[in-house]
Amino acid sequence: MAVVNVALAGRSYEVRVGRDLFDNFASQVRPFLERYSAEERSVPLVADSNTRALFAEDLEQSLFWVGLEIDWYEVTPGEGSKSWAELERLTDWLLARGVTRSDHVFALGGGVVGDLVGFACAILKRGCGFVQLPTTLLAQVDSSVGGKTAINASAGKNLIGAFHQPSLVLADTGCLATLPQREMRAGLAEVFKYGLLGDAEFFARVDKDSAAILACDNAVLEATIAHCVGMKARIVAEDERETKDARALLNLGHTFGHALEAETGFGDRLLHGEAVALGMVLAARFSARRDLISLADAEKVTDALARAGLPTEISALGLDCDGAVLADHMRHDKKAGGGTVPFILLRALGEAYVARDVELADVAAFMDEQLQAH
Repeated sequence: MAVVNVALAGRSYEVRVGRDLFDNFASQVRPFLERYSAEERSVPLVADSNTRALFAEDLEQSLFWVGLEIDWYEVTPGEGSKSWAELERLTDWLLARGVTRSDHVFALGGGVVGDLVGFACAILKRGCGFVQLPTTLLAQVDSSVGGKTAINASAGKNLIGAFHQPSLVLADTGCLATLPQREMRAGLAEVFKYGLLGDAEFFARVDKDSAAILACDNAVLEATIAHCVGMKARIVAEDERETKDARALLNLGHTFGHALEAETGFGDRLLHGEAVALGMVLAARFSARRDLISLADAEKVTDALARAGLPTEISALGLDCDGAVLADHMRHDKKAGGGTVPFILLRALGEAYVARDVELADVAAFMDEQLQAH
């Protein structure tokens, strides 16, 4: 098992990465169960219907041996659950069960469940604890770590939220064998992101190890996930609330990607990781358009993602819109301010930066070009 410490001002928490951690679930999370044991209450655990079906038996059995039961709250899989309506139902459910500011709620699943539960816990009685139990590659390397929690709005993705750090992240790599390959590839896009934004050697290593990662080779998985979490932990420790440019770099591919998600309706047509993959290709090509990197380097990004089976051409999405529509989605980006939208671009493979001088008219023209068959 690898353990990464996320060190924040005055507090810290662990991200534990390893196989079969859920087999010892009760011992792994013992400090967060003490109040439930002392007061003979059930443990509140939120999951979508898929993850509950897969992992309920293991978690229930582990808690049974310490005299505890799980009280399940089930959400529908997919981005549609990151909504005001679901947030209201969840907070009402937690309040009805007497959850206090000293309690911890457990979030089992991918980024949707983690985001929803984290935000609910951020606002419930002005803040209660929660533990992340990420079951997807994307959640294990990215969304479960760092404290960004949110729901979606009609204007865009993750626009209603709060910074609220978990007390523990328990990333069981054995869970990943249950994922469809499409979900694994979507998570792999976020793995590539870490290399592209700040570690060219890691980017090359992920390109070489993609097949092993997708095949759930545990040694490769554990090392890869721990490396990503370590990079994010260092960035979050430096810039927890994204008040500087350090944490903004983690949004590489996301400004373009969120616009594509908005245009496709935040559904299964385009998974978040797939949108990030397309966004990284677009960021690389736009960087080349501005003479920041060579066209050859931009194509290295495209080729690496394509070898991993990720989408690389937005023309293949069959969007019924033009570049101006996509650029308009970007106006609603939560990082926008002062009349500008910051873009994460590349000075080199492994060296991202925040560009604040990008004209959306130029972005619209660029997107028009990319919407044509490449």
